[in-house]
Amino acid sequence: MTNHPQTVNIHLQVIGESLRAVAEEMGAVLIRSAFSANVKERRDCSTALFDDRGRMIAQAEHIPVHLGAMPDAVAAVAAHDPAPGEVWILNDPYAGGTHLPDVTMVSRTALGFAVSRAHHADVGAVEPGSMPADSRTLAEEGVVIPPTRLDDDALAGFVARMRNPEERRGDFRAQLAAHRLAELRVDELCERRGRETVAAAMDELYAYSERVVRAALAALPDGRYEAEDVLEGIRGELVVRAAVTIAGDEIEIDFDGTSPQHDGNLNCPLAVARSASYFVVRCVTDPDLPASGGAFAPVTVSAPAGCLVNARAPAAVAAGNVETSSRIVDVLFAALAQAVDVPAQGQGTVNNVTLGNESFTYYETIGGGQGACPDADGPSGVHVAMSNTLSTPVEALELQYPLRVERYELRLGSGGDGLRRGGDGVIRELRVLEPCRLSLITERRARGPKGVRGGADGTPGRNLLNGDELPAKATVDLDAGDVITIETPGGGGLGRAE
Repeated sequence: MTNHPQTVNIHLQVIGESLRAVAEEMGAVLIRSAFSANVKERRDCSTALFDDRGRMIAQAEHIPVHLGAMPDAVAAVAAHDPAPGEVWILNDPYAGGTHLPDVTMVSRTALGFAVSRAHHADVGAVEPGSMPADSRTLAEEGVVIPPTRLDDDALAGFVARMRNPEERRGDFRAQLAAHRLAELRVDELCERRGRETVAAAMDELYAYSERVVRAALAALPDGRYEAEDVLEGIRGELVVRAAVTIAGDEIEIDFDGTSPQHDGNLNCPLAVARSASYFVVRCVTDPDLPASGGAFAPVTVSAPAGCLVNARAPAAVAAGNVETSSRIVDVLFAALAQAVDVPAQGQGTVNNVTLGNESFTYYETIGGGQGACPDADGPSGVHVAMSNTLSTPVEALELQYPLRVERYELRLGSGGDGLRRGGDGVIRELRVLEPCRLSLITERRARGPKGVRGGADGTPGRNLLNGDELPAKATVDLDAGDVITIETPGGGGLGRAE
């Protein structure tokens, strides 16, 4: 590589885009090869490339809560010194995972590691779909997989303990295909550009992201900013509290004062808290920066051991990855609103709906309203913050499952009023065509997302079974013909309406 600065920059950008293309192609292979609607339609999966030091270098633009937590999984596998050609698998949230349905695979490449994470539609558990609303221990939530070398026998053993084993096997093989593709593409890149050149470029890409984020942090006002909010636990509200300290080109996020871990499943490991924190920092610094681990280097995240966002085994965590992470985002934005312009609160939930029996399992999240921005109304009916998944198309859902979509429309008027209006939520109504179980894990049913600067709050969400209201968290039996209606929250408004 020549030392002329312009040529060096061009080479760096070309190699950087090549690495990101590998991560994106991994995701495309995974999605197109998957069997379950959860992966092939909703795209509830993520892929990334790491270097030999376990640092994230390139990622596909997939699920924020997956990607920010991946370094813990890579570290857990790297401790076992995996050999080239081996693929390792894990989902244990206390050994590098997030919650049990998110199964991570890690394999060696010529320059480090390839990583994939996919939300599987079932991993065992006391309830079909492995997202029970009232689980109290990890064992109730499914098969726990510590870092394990994956071979045919191990795969057969895992699949045998899960519902719909052929669908599970298909999704696992889709992940494996993504890893074989990554190994091939990295080899090709090294042959084309030279291994040492690509390794040097990975170092510089990491350093570049760190420099950009540090410069953006240095431009923010120094200070300590605090906020808190609540989660709607089955047995009472739980507090998430955070103090954000900006000092020069660094930011520290401390969750001291957050509720202790509880006898439910809103707990999460610290990796999830870090992931949500990284997302917020990226939003308020340079959201268009191609993400790598360097962007997270100036961020320090801490939380008391045994609290809601730094739980200890064997605490249940099914809802922590999806709902607690969303509330962490709300709290951090509320704290930083004292220093910079941020949107009003969005729906603050991913509205988890799980349906299933011994012959099928179906899981989806549902979009809602995003908060208004200083210069625009909030978008309606979107998956926001820690999700970024798609909705299952009606045709695909009805073709593959004993379900019928009766209604899917915007919940007009649910966004908070203001100079800038919050986005509207949606109404999604499903009729089940055979007896099954329903599990709901939702938030913002008691309190709507908050407006800012005089803007009105968004309308809280509602869950209905045959027209009768269900709580935010519920697991119930359904008969053929029963109708589930989910009305998702609208976003908060911004400024007083003229």
